[in-house]
Amino acid sequence: MADRLAGQVAIVTGAGRGIGRGHALLLAEEGASVIVNDYGGGSGGELDGQAGPADEVVAAIRETGGNAAANYDSVADMAAGERMVQQALDQFGRLDILINNAGILRDRMVFNMTEEEWDVVVDVHLKGHFTVTKFAAQVFRQQRSGRIVTTSSESGLGNMGQANYAAAKEGIVGLTRTLARDLGRYGVTANSIRPRAGTRLTLTEELAEAQRRAREAGLIAGDAGDIEFGDNREAMMAPENVSPFVVWLCTDAAANINGRDFLVWGNEVGMYSLPKVEAAVYAPGAAWTLDDLDAVAPQSFLGSQKNLWPGQAPKS
Repeated sequence: MADRLAGQVAIVTGAGRGIGRGHALLLAEEGASVIVNDYGGGSGGELDGQAGPADEVVAAIRETGGNAAANYDSVADMAAGERMVQQALDQFGRLDILINNAGILRDRMVFNMTEEEWDVVVDVHLKGHFTVTKFAAQVFRQQRSGRIVTTSSESGLGNMGQANYAAAKEGIVGLTRTLARDLGRYGVTANSIRPRAGTRLTLTEELAEAQRRAREAGLIAGDAGDIEFGDNREAMMAPENVSPFVVWLCTDAAANINGRDFLVWGNEVGMYSLPKVEAAVYAPGAAWTLDDLDAVAPQSFLGSQKNLWPGQAPKS
């Protein structure tokens, strides 16, 4: 099949390179007109003189007969989010799909992280999802249809040296579940992905080491850290492997999938379970005292549970 999205219009943020580029190209291949947003900045959000990534993707889409237009705004700006949605309406007459993908990194151990490093990552990732989604949701609510795909990360489960990034990425999952509740009644779906791919943001020695430690601690899902793929590993980690499932979430076939988050990479798609209380204890009275907690909490919560990371032993 082809043209699953014929006549539809999509916005993809951060679509000039990497995973977002794959989304934009595949959406166009399936018949959608695409607003290709990319700020043209470096991996840390700074301008690096490469102002043309969005234009390159638009040219590639047009060369194959598709429709696309470039947008160079920063998703961290509320007015830019509104402009992006209006551009889709002005140039293509409608909006059906929003894929929030734009992101940056400012990795640092939390005790060395600056306020600016925290703020810029949260602004681009978490606020950057809100700035475009707010205005797209207004359109989707009125037309009673729409697809939203957000981009979280396995780092949201906990990753060394990425307090800012992990906080923003797990916040995106909470945002997505709430979007699903707020907008589901209007025929809109919202789902999140945790992609695993080799991009300019992930192919760093520091991040590879942090992910290795997280896998050893059982924080990262899947077994990519334990299997030797040999010559196939580079192919498995190709960014474009993420796009088929993302685009599928935007089709009618996925109309009943809402509010979930997925690991997507290589030949694997995995759906995460929704959080639930794993263990509970109840105070003998109306409220807990410290003595009551001393009596029951350690064995209830620590006896059979695995800590995220080894903590320091209590001082004697």
